[in-house]
Amino acid sequence: MRKPLFIFYFLFFYAIMQLIWWGVLLAQIAPERKAMFIGEGLFFFVIFIGGAIKLKQALKREKKLHQQQHNFMLSVTHELKSPLASIKLYIQTILKRELDREQQQQFLKNSLKDIERLDDLVENVLIATKLESQKVQFQKERFNFSNVVTRISERLQVYSCTTQSIKLNVEPDIYINGDHFALSSMITNLLENAIKYSPPCEQVAVKLYEDKGSIVLSVADFGIGVDDEEKKRIFSKFYRVGSEETRKTKGTGLGLYIVKTVVDRHYGQIKVKDNKPSGTIFEITFNQ
Repeated sequence: MRKPLFIFYFLFFYAIMQLIWWGVLLAQIAPERKAMFIGEGLFFFVIFIGGAIKLKQALKREKKLHQQQHNFMLSVTHELKSPLASIKLYIQTILKRELDREQQQQFLKNSLKDIERLDDLVENVLIATKLESQKVQFQKERFNFSNVVTRISERLQVYSCTTQSIKLNVEPDIYINGDHFALSSMITNLLENAIKYSPPCEQVAVKLYEDKGSIVLSVADFGIGVDDEEKKRIFSKFYRVGSEETRKTKGTGLGLYIVKTVVDRHYGQIKVKDNKPSGTIFEITFNQ
């Protein structure tokens, strides 16, 4: 990135010096038109400066995107290697040692947990790729949204923490018209985000209900919360909350991007609120 910036600054100052030089020459050749040359020169100078600023901003955006993509690749590599290494170790231990049935069951459950992590990661990458194309249409169908929210919550309850309480308050038999795969991914990412940015085994409250013909899904945690400035950027692709503490958490920066895009594609609205005494509430409304 340094070389393009060096070339940019060199050409910028070169063009400015040429503009001034030609302006002086023209004024000497035709002094009676000096005022016109100065006016046109200033007009051109303003346009040139504006274009240069826009170009510099574009270069900075390109640099930022490149860095985000680089961080994403590092995160994905880590997210793939970590559960694979864990699964390999568990299976090798089962094969090489004489373990009782209870130990084998525990190792197999831990392996299944890591497989679920891999499955969620692959789903996120697939759906993020799909969401990039505005031409791709979701295959919408009518299905029991209450059952999906309950099933995903119970799965993450089992695999997140032995004592973590995902508190469910789900009205039964709420049906929605939408893409089953995309909406399932949205729910998974919302819950995983709440768990990830909460203290170990802290409570996460999940509510699903109907309100005046609309379907409302709420996920509330008592974690670190989101600053007002961060709320404007958390749905950007590859973006991760900026403090060093939270950057140490696992993730690829795709989760909330997927959530927001899936909600938008289903003509819903999402709000980010502060929870009391601490934490965040994500509230999603679908008008059916």
